[in-house]
Amino acid sequence: MASLAKVTLVGNLGRDAELRYTPSGTPLADFSLATNERWTDNSGQQKEHTQWFRCTLWGKQAEKIKQYLTKGKLVYVDGRLRVRDYVTQDGEKRYSLDVRVDTLQLLGGRPGAAEELAAPDTGVEDDDIPF
Repeated sequence: MASLAKVTLVGNLGRDAELRYTPSGTPLADFSLATNERWTDNSGQQKEHTQWFRCTLWGKQAEKIKQYLTKGKLVYVDGRLRVRDYVTQDGEKRYSLDVRVDTLQLLGGRPGAAEELAAPDTGVEDDDIPF
């Protein structure tokens, strides 16, 4: 039986998504995602830890959604987790948490969206309505 490492994340983009294409022409969008955990320790001090993930979205969805994947945007991601190791130029071994995105959903609104969704001015005062 095959095994699977699945992950669900809600976090903020650390940078704008970068759209690239494989040599065969398949689109992919890379972006970094930060999740934050906050807690109070035993001494009453507020603590925070940020975990970074490197996410890759493949296919037509990458082309369609790339323009909305901007730094700071809150997103929901569901995907497959892979730990990748690499060596820096200084010879130091590092690890990266990579997510191959299966599902992505934009959360929250854009700044100023509330004004755009306000009811249009019809020029009719409430006193003019007959009921």
